Amino acid sequence: MAKVAFLGLGVMGYPMAGHLQAAGHEVTVYNRTATKAEAWVVQHGGAMATTPREAAQGADFVMACVGNDDDLRMVCTGEDGAFSGMSNGAIFVDHTTVSAMVTRELYEAGQTQGIAFVDAPISGGQAGAENAVLSIMCGGDQAAYDAAEPIMQVYSKICRRIGDSGAGQMTKMCNQIAIAGLVQGLSEALHFAEKAGLDGRAVVEVISQGAAGSWQMANRYETMLDDHFEHGFAVDWMRKDLGICLDTANETGASLPVTALVDQFYKDVQKLGGGRWDTSSLIKRLRALD
Repeated sequence: MAKVAFLGLGVMGYPMAGHLQAAGHEVTVYNRTATKAEAWVVQHGGAMATTPREAAQGADFVMACVGNDDDLRMVCTGEDGAFSGMSNGAIFVDHTTVSAMVTRELYEAGQTQGIAFVDAPISGGQAGAENAVLSIMCGGDQAAYDAAEPIMQVYSKICRRIGDSGAGQMTKMCNQIAIAGLVQGLSEALHFAEKAGLDGRAVVEVISQGAAGSWQMANRYETMLDDHFEHGFAVDWMRKDLGICLDTANETGASLPVTALVDQFYKDVQKLGGGRWDTSSLIKRLRALD
């Protein structure tokens, strides 16, 4: 069993850290809002720290699941950041969805201190974290990934190294690009069914068994039909991720016309007051146009 620090106890990090503690690892947690860390310790045991540096001291692995590039920099290299508390040879595993640029920046900073850095963004949503069936896409040195993989397997159904530093984040961008188009297509199909006077559930029962079937259809169509959007990954966070995708596409020369369009549709959802609705709320925009 390993000594692990976990930084960030949001809807994903909270259950992920809990799985590590339940698996027998010695877990110390840090969260910017200390009451969340206190609640975690009451529920799961383990220990809490008041700074990332304190949490990272003596840890074999430091896992992070925070908000964005700036949050990640803060917990890594900011005042009382984790890097200042990590020992030579320790491994930092970042589960946040951030830019490949900040990933490579922190990878290089870690190298100068003898700290390995693995970018390991996750997919599967809150339910995936709670049920320990996340998909984890990783970038970084092979040796660091090999050492960290058994830790990540505690809360994943698949964990794979895609390539060097930044490859995990690039793969997560592919994931978000694919989701954006799928959710818009599903929203349009369900909206069309409604306008045509069809039974949406009956429609999905049939088309989900053919080429139109997808995870989004299987897991989101009922709540979309019921106009319920209070679960899953929030629109505000999706727009953050799509912004990363579009910025990176400009750098690489990739063409993402559908992604750019759907990003603007999510902006419309925000204007409807849906920033905290989950990503399937794209259908709300179509209904608002009626």
